Amino acid sequence: MKQSCLFIEGMEFYAHHGCFEQERVIGTWFKVDLYLYTDTEQAQQTDDLSATVNYAEVYSKVKEEMAISSKLMEHVARRIANRILNDYPAVEELKIKLQKLNPPLGEKIHSAGVELCLSR
Repeated sequence: MKQSCLFIEGMEFYAHHGCFEQERVIGTWFKVDLYLYTDTEQAQQTDDLSATVNYAEVYSKVKEEMAISSKLMEHVARRIANRILNDYPAVEELKIKLQKLNPPLGEKIHSAGVELCLSR
């Protein structure tokens, strides 16, 4: 199989994830980057959306998962990854980077997060 990498970078969501109850009540901004490795040969030749992964659908699924409050970003990232792998059998591998922007760590920090790489 010839693999291509489809990606959606910089998805930003206001969500309620965190170990501290205050974080889950108030919420903060998160950034998600998603990389999907799949065969796009047919889409390249036919210009047919049904022959590839629909970015709009993927975005909607990520948005739905981000709306479910969790204590750990690792848990959120794994839920998103599992959903994409389950809903898109053509995706052989994926990488997800989830960042909490301006985390409450007592200093000025741009982000903290997790990156998962999963394959079938």
